[in-house]
Amino acid sequence: MEKGRIVFLNGVTSSGKTSIVDAIQSKSEDFFYVVANDLFEQMIGDKYLQEDYWKYLSEVIVMMYHTARLFSDCGKNILIDGVLVEKPEIRPHYEKVKEIFKGYPLDIVEVFCPLEICRKRNIERGDRAENQSDWQNKMMAENIQYSCSVDTSLNTPDECAEIIIGTLFNKPVK
Repeated sequence: MEKGRIVFLNGVTSSGKTSIVDAIQSKSEDFFYVVANDLFEQMIGDKYLQEDYWKYLSEVIVMMYHTARLFSDCGKNILIDGVLVEKPEIRPHYEKVKEIFKGYPLDIVEVFCPLEICRKRNIERGDRAENQSDWQNKMMAENIQYSCSVDTSLNTPDECAEIIIGTLFNKPVK
């Protein structure tokens, strides 16, 4: 069985990843399942997140990657909505991602948005700290080999989805 494609949307919080996921799912001819940091974080529980946030989050993020691999092994396409930050508990994060997905059809997409816009989005959302994007940006893994890059301050989620689908799949979108 052919492995499903894995598209990792990498960007700080409020950069627009989830909106792009929604747009890809509505525009692509190919179906994608989704795994996301936020969804997997909910599996932990507040008690443990307060006790040792990065320990438990790092564990569940690695499990999320293995879940994505399982979908790929079943021939299913998968979108990862995440952020490659380097913390001691998961370092070297980017190297772990490359190791986990070695031999898999993985594309990492940079989802970029200027931090001042992310801050405004964080405030509008109300469920993020205003500076959360800033501190994630400071911890972002370096020298990531991206297959494609989109800027959500210049393009709508639909336009970003079109860029990603066109670049990675060489297909027009609906």
